[in-house]
Amino acid sequence: MKYSEYVQHDGLGLARLVAERQVQPSELLALARERLDQVNPTLNAVIRRMDTIADARATEQVDGAFAGVPFLIKDLFQDYAGVPSSNGNAALKRAGDTPKAHAEITRRFIASGVNIFGKTNTPEFGSKGVTEPQAFGATRNPWNTDHTPGGSSGGSAAAVAAGVVPMAGANDGGGSIRIPAACCGLFGLKPGRARVPGGPARSDLMHGAAVDHVVSRSVRDSAAMLDAIAGYEKGAIVRLSEPEAGYLAALDTPPPKLRIGVLDTSPLDIPLHEQAHAALNTTTTLLESLGHRIERAAPAIDGLQLGRDFLSMWFVQMAMQVDDVRKRTGASVDEFELDTRAMAHVGRAFSATEYVTAFERWRGYRHALAEFHAEYDLLLTPTLANPPSRIGESATPRWQQIALRPLLRLPSGRALIRSGIVEQIARDNLKHVPFTQLANLTGVPAMSVPLHMTPNGLPMGSQFVGAPSSEPLLLQLAAQLEDAAPWFDRLPTIESR
Repeated sequence: MKYSEYVQHDGLGLARLVAERQVQPSELLALARERLDQVNPTLNAVIRRMDTIADARATEQVDGAFAGVPFLIKDLFQDYAGVPSSNGNAALKRAGDTPKAHAEITRRFIASGVNIFGKTNTPEFGSKGVTEPQAFGATRNPWNTDHTPGGSSGGSAAAVAAGVVPMAGANDGGGSIRIPAACCGLFGLKPGRARVPGGPARSDLMHGAAVDHVVSRSVRDSAAMLDAIAGYEKGAIVRLSEPEAGYLAALDTPPPKLRIGVLDTSPLDIPLHEQAHAALNTTTTLLESLGHRIERAAPAIDGLQLGRDFLSMWFVQMAMQVDDVRKRTGASVDEFELDTRAMAHVGRAFSATEYVTAFERWRGYRHALAEFHAEYDLLLTPTLANPPSRIGESATPRWQQIALRPLLRLPSGRALIRSGIVEQIARDNLKHVPFTQLANLTGVPAMSVPLHMTPNGLPMGSQFVGAPSSEPLLLQLAAQLEDAAPWFDRLPTIESR
């Protein structure tokens, strides 16, 4: 098989060729590696190779829907036993932090038959919507290497968009599947809370707001992988029922005519880029041509307050991450990025009462979204408020860095909160991606579908937010859109740097 043939198939297509003995898993692995060697010096998508492990796997007899298909996992919360996990952090990179057991999501990836041969780049602790960790350097967008592939699953998205693998492991605590999918012209489904395992070490991470899945070039790969990884895990507090026929089988049935509410303004009251509106127009025009009913409507939610509550949880999570790494590795504060230190410092300043009060508001967001879904099948928004930013554009300005340093030396983060710098940093980050956090805090499934390209040749996705357990409906609609406006064969030409 030649690479030109390899890239014409999605994961299920490659697995079929293996099953029919038209190609060997070792041949697919060689092609994936060859492509990675070509593009990774430019993209910096993969930061750790697992060649010995992959070579051994390629000789084994394996089962599963994706038997023999090359695959990459994200270097964040997708631990592989014996392989260091760095989480985009310099201290963990130095220490070579090596898990003794697979994460449950990794175990289920392996059970699907894939051959894992590397780990992908991520921002430090997955904390940003761009992938530019100081420990490993920036990952670049295959569509234009001056721009970001998004984050935090930016390394995975860049590798998939570049044709290294048909899909790759990703996770999403505030948009980290949907944002890079939108930036890189891919399909990205965030499953609902508790649909996919997060343990054993991180079950119910961020109160279940963070979930694992993949970014992919085809809808059916995402559906089939969800079949492989979904389901109850030991110790989970929720056991969800799964669709009787399965997620891939759901694609055999077209969606009903849907009533879809469209939100075309930023929840942060910041003007959207004209290409965000253009992406919505592209999507709504296609939806109407397919017979769906489109109306301008949105849930009754204070978007700015939701953003604050999301960040409260996020800052406390950063404090936990930093404290855990320092305890395990003896890391100095200088082994964490300045933004991470600022987030952690603020996180430690929240009282338990303040944190629980913010968490209690999540119930109000769930109720408001449920009221919306009582009238509308889905909520449609842009995935991105702006086209993918340039590399370095989202970095904290030097004046803020200078102002932050003395404040971080104070014993309490209260002064940092009062300074307004952290809120400004937060607004600067969320202004590009203000739409995705809603699905995480409410626990519902959501997806980004790649239906629009800017005049400058950058992808822009459209986000659909479903009701609880609406993964089958979302996948049915995505398959219908994919059939009406195919994107699989749309591949970038990658310029070497």
